[in-house]
Amino acid sequence: MTTGRVERETAPLVRTEGLTRIYRVGAQEVRALQSVNLEIARGQFVALRGRSGSGKTTLLNCIGGLDQPTTGEVYLFDQRLAALSEGARTRLRRRRIGFVFQSFALLPTFSAYENVELPLRMEGVGRWPRQKRARECLELVGLTPWANHRPYELSGGQQQRVGIARALANHPDLILADEPTGELDSATGRQILALFRRVVDQERVTVLVTTHDPTADEYADRKLVNW
Repeated sequence: MTTGRVERETAPLVRTEGLTRIYRVGAQEVRALQSVNLEIARGQFVALRGRSGSGKTTLLNCIGGLDQPTTGEVYLFDQRLAALSEGARTRLRRRRIGFVFQSFALLPTFSAYENVELPLRMEGVGRWPRQKRARECLELVGLTPWANHRPYELSGGQQQRVGIARALANHPDLILADEPTGELDSATGRQILALFRRVVDQERVTVLVTTHDPTADEYADRKLVNW
């Protein structure tokens, strides 16, 4: 029993085998991914750096089950994604994966607190544990004083912090962040990268970030450039 548990804990959290994704635009084929083999260990902060159009977002979408590869496999939490039904993939995303977007993707009529609480409410978490966890996440990203502010009352960096707090709400094993500093100035972007580093260290979450910003190299455990 002990051996099996250790193997599960040391096995890669994410693994891809021969991952290829081809889009068809009219009569033209666009190869967004070509035979990508990748392993990501638990508790790592991994930065994927590459030029625009290199397939970074496509890779994140395939890993998160938002897109399906043309050929190849994605293994996530020791499960082959292609073997899961759409419903099972949706439940996996909601319960074990947090997403952070370049455009923040916050609900404009909700306060920072309500945006963070929403995933917990959707999962049917009770009122008191839901409130406790939402406050914990806002405290972790340094936004407790702004809990009642709506997105338009927050700076870009603060909005992205709300997005990270929301991604953490359900205690995910994995956070997928697509160009999370793309809409921010360099100083604020550095703060967000430092926050991801702290999240990995304190919450023991695996974080996979796509970025074109070389500053990410200073904070990540592992850098994949022009992969």
